[in-house]
Amino acid sequence: MMKNWMAALALHYEKVKRLYPNDRLLLLFDIDGTILDMRHMILHLLQNHDRLYGTLFFRQLKLEDIQVHEAQLDPLLTLLKVQPADQQRILSWYEENAWSSEAILEAHRPFSGVLEVIRWFQMQPNTYVGLNTGRPEFIRTDTLRCLNQLGREFKVQFKDELLYMRLSNEQSFTEGKVLGIQHFRQAGYRIVAFIDNEPENLYAVAQIDPGQEILLLHADTIFQSKRTKLPAHTIGGNSYDLTELITETSLPQHIQFVWQELNDLHNFGQFLASDVYWGELDIRLNPETGRDLILRRDSFEKTPLQKNESWLTLDYALDRMRYRHKGVLLDLKAGGQVIDRALDLAATYGFNGLNLWFNGEVEVLHEHGFRRLAMAHPGAIIQCPVDFLAPLIVNRPEKAKMMLDMFTDWGINRFSIRWQTAHLRQFFDQMDEWGFEVNLDQVVDLEAFLRAVLLSPHSITSHFNFPKWSYYGRKYVDNGHQTEAYNDKVTTPAVPLSG
Repeated sequence: MMKNWMAALALHYEKVKRLYPNDRLLLLFDIDGTILDMRHMILHLLQNHDRLYGTLFFRQLKLEDIQVHEAQLDPLLTLLKVQPADQQRILSWYEENAWSSEAILEAHRPFSGVLEVIRWFQMQPNTYVGLNTGRPEFIRTDTLRCLNQLGREFKVQFKDELLYMRLSNEQSFTEGKVLGIQHFRQAGYRIVAFIDNEPENLYAVAQIDPGQEILLLHADTIFQSKRTKLPAHTIGGNSYDLTELITETSLPQHIQFVWQELNDLHNFGQFLASDVYWGELDIRLNPETGRDLILRRDSFEKTPLQKNESWLTLDYALDRMRYRHKGVLLDLKAGGQVIDRALDLAATYGFNGLNLWFNGEVEVLHEHGFRRLAMAHPGAIIQCPVDFLAPLIVNRPEKAKMMLDMFTDWGINRFSIRWQTAHLRQFFDQMDEWGFEVNLDQVVDLEAFLRAVLLSPHSITSHFNFPKWSYYGRKYVDNGHQTEAYNDKVTTPAVPLSG
């Protein structure tokens, strides 16, 4: 049996999609204990009780101290040495407030990664995410408002018609779950998977799915019912790991991926052997000849010329990229003759608007440099980094918009933002709202790369150090020297090589 529940979900989803290509596919999630970590609500309410009543029962209580279900606080209160009389009063107050609008909107927090998983499936064609919860119908509005507030940052939206709730308190939780499955089936959805933290709910659903068409996934968090209730074919887990869920072959086709800093034999060779189409080359003048173009990230002012230092040349790189039918991103580290020579070499090796991409700093290429590139290759991507606009995006967006419009007039048609930039999501969302194309740059590892994919930018630039996908790219540290490969299996050094 496959051990990882996210990998099992990915595999089952692909199987169902292949078997039923025209069906509306639905993944059903429970809410409390599956999407939401209810320990946050418990902590919020108990500490709020202390503030309201001037008590000190919970002043030192931490999230990790809470290992009880939200409906079974007695063991926690006993552990904290709360007297029986106080326990009863606290429990009564807790029950009155646990499902108040304030508690729902202020105290609920999702498990790490779960909203990213939901976002991934909401991005897929003809695929939907529904909610099958034991919450009562009367808190429908608050439930949707809370979940959509939490989901906004992740571009996740929960719809009213895809939320099934218990019709009354007389209805048992398991009965409600079964009715929820039947409800969505009758609405025309093919249910791919059901994710719940309560074993007895999964058991109840298994009874109405004898053919095991629905993948049952147990969110192994905190639950009330006995683990022995879990159906034998259930797969459990408690980490919503994108790197297990999303495979290289399932990446969206509309996002362009760029392997950056191909300035040495190791990275360049890794790139040429990969399926990644775009490769980034850092272009500078050879300080010895003052004419040839070489590949080097750092300026010679920042990182002085090293003894016996050697470089790959742009001629060498373009020749081999042309042979492998790759696209090239030329990161121009200077204007003037660097632009002239780069344009000449691009033409010599047959690179044009379809497979050519330029990047440069505004203060390096200036208006005339960008206009020159845009005029020479009107079909190419012309890009500049705009991390410096982050404070304006947050505080004076209208000023940032004026500057971006000016850059667009120069011929720039894509803007690059480093993954590490402050207020990245706000920055990205604003750029997206304005209709500007965005590249997310320097995305460091596979998890970050997949999170970037979920934002759906036009392009993503990374060093592609993804051992899980058999990519072993290396990056540079601040002194300009390469780091060792992150994976010990990769030992190929950079060696001197003439153009």
